[in-house]
Amino acid sequence: MRCARLWLVGLGVLAVVVAPPPARAGDPAPASPGKQSPALSAEKLAERIDALIEAKWREKDIRPSPLADDGEFLRRLSLDVGGRIPAVMDARQFFGDKSPEKRRKAVDKLLDSPLYSTHFAAVWRSLMVPDNNNPFLQGNGPQLEAWLKNRLRENTHYDKMVREVLTAPVVLDRQAMAGRTSVEPTPLPFYQAQEMKPENLAAATSRLFLGVKLECAQCHNHPFAKWKRDQFWEYAAFFAGIQTPPGQAGFVTATNDAADKREIKISGTDKVVQARFLDRGEPKWQDKVSTRQTLADWVTSVDNPYFARAAANRLWAHFFGLGLVEPVDEESEDNRPSHPELLDELARQFVLHDFDMKYLIRAITYSKAYQRSSVAESADVPDPRLFSRMSIKGLTAEQLYDSIVEATRYKEPGQIANARGFVTPGGARAEFVSRFSNHSDKRTEFQTSILQALALMNGQFVSDATSTDIAKSETLAGIIDAPWMKTPEKVEALYLAALSRKPRAAELERLVKYVDRGGPSGDKDKALADVFWVLLNSSEFILNH
Repeated sequence: MRCARLWLVGLGVLAVVVAPPPARAGDPAPASPGKQSPALSAEKLAERIDALIEAKWREKDIRPSPLADDGEFLRRLSLDVGGRIPAVMDARQFFGDKSPEKRRKAVDKLLDSPLYSTHFAAVWRSLMVPDNNNPFLQGNGPQLEAWLKNRLRENTHYDKMVREVLTAPVVLDRQAMAGRTSVEPTPLPFYQAQEMKPENLAAATSRLFLGVKLECAQCHNHPFAKWKRDQFWEYAAFFAGIQTPPGQAGFVTATNDAADKREIKISGTDKVVQARFLDRGEPKWQDKVSTRQTLADWVTSVDNPYFARAAANRLWAHFFGLGLVEPVDEESEDNRPSHPELLDELARQFVLHDFDMKYLIRAITYSKAYQRSSVAESADVPDPRLFSRMSIKGLTAEQLYDSIVEATRYKEPGQIANARGFVTPGGARAEFVSRFSNHSDKRTEFQTSILQALALMNGQFVSDATSTDIAKSETLAGIIDAPWMKTPEKVEALYLAALSRKPRAAELERLVKYVDRGGPSGDKDKALADVFWVLLNSSEFILNH
């Protein structure tokens, strides 16, 4: 059977186009709206996005790809917003909807579903606490993810979420932890991942929340870099009040924020610097307002020249695979946005809508730019940062696992969240995610390792998923045991389950013949399992296009 499956694996394979080196971007301007900046609806902002993107095409004489068909769009949207491929029932309903507003309704439905908060919690957790082999962080990462999920489910606006992170209590009492069977959702793992060190927290928060890669200035002044060593440590001084008792890193932490510490010694020197914002502004200290609270006030301010732009650019990169500034945390005079006016507009509207992430997601996904096909119009592929077609993105390990589960209707035992949303780590999903974690910063340059490919082709999880045993693969067993379905209908059902589309005429003809003759073994059921195995191993399944 394996030989037959390898012979079939070419079906549905897509070519991955590796993005060329990006253009470079400039310093940001404040995103605070002026009197002449009206708040736009998500629909109007989507139109504005398209107008600014299309202006670049006219300038470069670019012919864009057509809009994606319904199957390609729904699969892409479900992966980007919900973290998994759509259910067969949802796909059938979407294909049957003849309303001109069906795509916007699909966006709204996903944003209102639990899939959105679950997926974006994983997205933000991976940015704040990257996957690594540290067992302590692996065990505590779910606490942060559960906290993020709760905030996203409540549609807590982005500025408030960031403020909670920046001002989070970092005191744990070992006695209070004793005897607990689970730990409550908290942003504390973000601080633990940075070892509670002010310099690490400065680098992480500036990169995540301001789009500024500051750590290069930690040790010395680069002659051509904007950020200087003093600026790095002045920013780090906002975290100087966080201390970890010796020998207790990551477990029991203490803070002397109450003492309002506002200075720090530059590592390796005797020089002491005072806390100062990255725009070189002097903090206006207030009684009973901690240093980190003062920092949070500046970071999340509508007048901050970095905050809204960094968030808008990061969301754009999530949906398009490439930021308007790329890399997303290196905007500078030498790294200009591909579409400066568009980034300004996204940041301005984000501020005008009180940092509502759902608003910005709606505007981006409503746009024709997001809805374009990933298939290039000619062999001469334009610069991906012109966004004339959708870039092909690799799936995260979570997306891949959850999509296989959705396609096969596999149910992992256990893994029940408590009332506060915390899930104990472990199980088949955790093992799969650990094996398939991708540490590349560029989703458009995703590569599957040989071990990962072998795990998909021959691993127990996919083997069970393509088993004819209903206890292991509800989808496949249900299709096989449906006597009212003819072979073409069974093949079509497998395509909808795995690829969210119907087979093309040539695919259907080829596979119906293969199934009807029973493949190499003469067994129709095994031949259908072969077809399902091929679809789950195809590039069309393991990529977001």
